[in-house]
Amino acid sequence: MVNSEDFGEDFVVKQQPLSAIAEVFEELAKLLKKRRTEEKELPLDTFCHACSFISVLFNSLGLAFKFAEMEYVAKLHTLVEASKTCDTLLDILDLDVSTDTVKTSGSYSRNLRRVRQGLGLIKAIFEQFLASEDTSLKDVASTAYAQSCAPYHTWAVRTAVYAGMYTLPTRDQLVAKLNETDQSAQKKMRRYIDASLPVIEYIDELYLSRNIVLDW
Repeated sequence: MVNSEDFGEDFVVKQQPLSAIAEVFEELAKLLKKRRTEEKELPLDTFCHACSFISVLFNSLGLAFKFAEMEYVAKLHTLVEASKTCDTLLDILDLDVSTDTVKTSGSYSRNLRRVRQGLGLIKAIFEQFLASEDTSLKDVASTAYAQSCAPYHTWAVRTAVYAGMYTLPTRDQLVAKLNETDQSAQKKMRRYIDASLPVIEYIDELYLSRNIVLDW
């Protein structure tokens, strides 16, 4: 897992991923609120650490989201590297603004945008999961993907993802993979939804504060 060297922590994430993700994003949201009260920005290394937990969820969804998982992990890795020289999320954005490379392939700002979309995808999947009682996750995942990532992916990627929807685990299989009951899973999904929202909004606000639209 990216940026996680502690064996004990890594074990907990794999055994109880929903609990770990809910907790780490609740802590991140608290830190963000505190930093904003102090008129300070969110530390990049802390953000990367929280985001590293998400890859376990992509893996639980199987082949349908393999591309999303690979892209997410690769983009997050570059941000981990960036955190060695850039203290905050705003620092990497301002760095790319200064060189006019915000939307350039491989830039930190573009990769941050993709990681933010990954956080949004998981949030959307959880929201659809809570809104549905279907045993199949096909509609849940398809709707979530259409809302959060499909507009920014090529036709080839979209086609591959939608084709892979038929390989998704059932609702019960996903809950079992996450070592949860349906009830406990829903409770922890709500915690992530609530905690991730201010983080996602904060990232969007960073781009908008530099007059960068969010349609890419």
